[in-house]
Amino acid sequence: MSVYLLRRLLQSVLVMLAMSVIVFVGVFAIGDPVEILISPDADQMERERAIKALGLDLPLWMQYLSFLGNALRGDLGRSFVFNEPALQLILQRMPATLELALGATIMALIIGLPLGLYAGLKPKSPLSSTIMAGSILGFSLPTFWVGLMLIMVFAVQLGWLPSTGRGPTVEVLGMRWSFLTWDGLRHLAMPALNLALFKISLVIRLTRAGVRETMLMDYVKFARAKGLSPARVTYVHVFKNILIPVVTVVGLELGSTIAFSVVTESVFAWPGMGKLIIDSINVLDRPVIVAYLMMIVLMFITINLLVDLAYSALDPRVRLENK
Repeated sequence: MSVYLLRRLLQSVLVMLAMSVIVFVGVFAIGDPVEILISPDADQMERERAIKALGLDLPLWMQYLSFLGNALRGDLGRSFVFNEPALQLILQRMPATLELALGATIMALIIGLPLGLYAGLKPKSPLSSTIMAGSILGFSLPTFWVGLMLIMVFAVQLGWLPSTGRGPTVEVLGMRWSFLTWDGLRHLAMPALNLALFKISLVIRLTRAGVRETMLMDYVKFARAKGLSPARVTYVHVFKNILIPVVTVVGLELGSTIAFSVVTESVFAWPGMGKLIIDSINVLDRPVIVAYLMMIVLMFITINLLVDLAYSALDPRVRLENK
């Protein structure tokens, strides 16, 4: 296990280094922040002074080496707009995005697993057909439209839930969380459901396919032949074995949920990293864009590692040292 972890950490460092080059060059190519940040009425001396203060007077390779040296010390640059460390801005918004993504993932598992299990155990029932038809809608409906419809129904017409914002927060471990308060949960419900719809459909279809395949295995037939109850066969022999592909996909989807929560955060005015990156792109705030993308890469690497470790916990036949 230690050799595997060491190898994965080395791979992660190389991936981070490669992605830093790609991200830095890509952000440099999308435009010139000077045209947005510096007033058109400024004279040439003021422009040159501002460009030098921002570090944009150096060649690209020198800007990258300066960024890399600072990054090794935990400094991912200073925001052009807010004049604050970019990493600090992202960490301030990160709890809101993590809360939204984790809430959506938990909601997808709580709703998707039972529905997929039922659809797999009773594939010919009318309810199973309804569940599978609903999963197609979950894949097809655009996120922004569903978000607007949720606001229209539950906030405007019924008045059950607040339409925007995050709600009151409680500080735990140095971070502000809103799910620990009732009003915070009410604010979280609609954005999390909106973000979870695609994941719910995915979990339903994965679970159903896994159940249909596992029910034909010899060990399930043998368990039935021993006279075990249907509930024990289902939850001990079937359910545990279908969790591996579900854990794989849900784990990887958690990273994409964090990275692509931009639409949901924009629709519900959720103060997370997605809204920050949209505002930063509009003004070409390069340090914040680069820092955000590097944080997303780090999250994907970490989640992939955790998924691999979860393999060995769910299936002892998986040996990480041999991968």
